[in-house]
Amino acid sequence: MDDSNAPWHAHIYYAPGDRGRTQGFRERLIRLKESGETPQLLFIGELRDHKVGPHPVPQFEVHFTAELVETIKGVIREVGLTALVHPLTHDDLADHTRLGQWIGTPIDLDLTVLDPPGINQGLARFGKTDF
Repeated sequence: MDDSNAPWHAHIYYAPGDRGRTQGFRERLIRLKESGETPQLLFIGELRDHKVGPHPVPQFEVHFTAELVETIKGVIREVGLTALVHPLTHDDLADHTRLGQWIGTPIDLDLTVLDPPGINQGLARFGKTDF
């Protein structure tokens, strides 16, 4: 079974003092996407300077396919920001917990706002929009 097109998210977190560096990283990702060299990079969200969904601190999200997971993790490590990288399945809670991979120090998420097992509204917006 080929799952190289399976949907993934990365949530890249930042402190207010890191906003400039984070914006620069986001712009780097946009250039990478626009170059056409990485068609697996589908969407780069806006910087959200407030709590959004289960994410209690500022963050932005990136949508990509499974084929790009290791590349995305590598560039996040390179820039030195904290991130949660996870697949998008029908289990939103599992995606953000046991299936998620942290880069940097994990952040306590508000798991009470996640979709119940069997439902993940993020699948419908994959590659199209963030929060």
